Amino acid sequence: MLVLARTRQVTLHRGFTLLELLVAIAIFAIVGVMALTGYTQLTQQAEYTQKRLDRIREVQRAVQTIAQDIEQLEPRPIRQPIGDQVNAALMAGTAADYKLEFTRAGWSNNAGLPRTTLQRVGYRLVQNQLWRDHWPVLDRTQSSEPVQVKLLTGVKDIRLRFMTPDRSWSERWPAEQMGSFQQNNGRERPAAVEVIIDLEDWGQIRRIIEVAG
Repeated sequence: MLVLARTRQVTLHRGFTLLELLVAIAIFAIVGVMALTGYTQLTQQAEYTQKRLDRIREVQRAVQTIAQDIEQLEPRPIRQPIGDQVNAALMAGTAADYKLEFTRAGWSNNAGLPRTTLQRVGYRLVQNQLWRDHWPVLDRTQSSEPVQVKLLTGVKDIRLRFMTPDRSWSERWPAEQMGSFQQNNGRERPAAVEVIIDLEDWGQIRRIIEVAG
């Protein structure tokens, strides 16, 4: 009986073997790696989702800005920086710098500054980036510097078409079928503008915008 009691006592105080410790450490390591892998994948997925949302907001904001500008197009030509000549209220396909340049209404003046609510804006494509420029005055001089805002990135190309009064489409404005520039004094506006934006990631976005008035 004494021998059995001592054997039981030795068994009760027996610790973990080296093999058991190694197995436990291996299990904890596997669980840790699985947890870290899952956390990394979750973080990457969250970052990817956030980038997608940011891209959606960027594209939506750019398309909305373009649409609002065109919808408020005004028949107000501007004087050229040098000389007595004027530029049409809307110009496209004729300038090297800007894909589209025109006069728009609705420039808010909450501060009550001594200026008009009309604004001259221009859209240009530089290194796959679409920029929107606007000038503080309509009839600018050579020293007038535009306010430049990067509107959209990842743009491969932007194309425009304009609906003439006879419901035909032209890729230039003023359109040749409208007659001479002097006859309409550069105030002619299209009935609608088709904007096609070719993005590197989304492909083409097409929007037909009706011009008010």
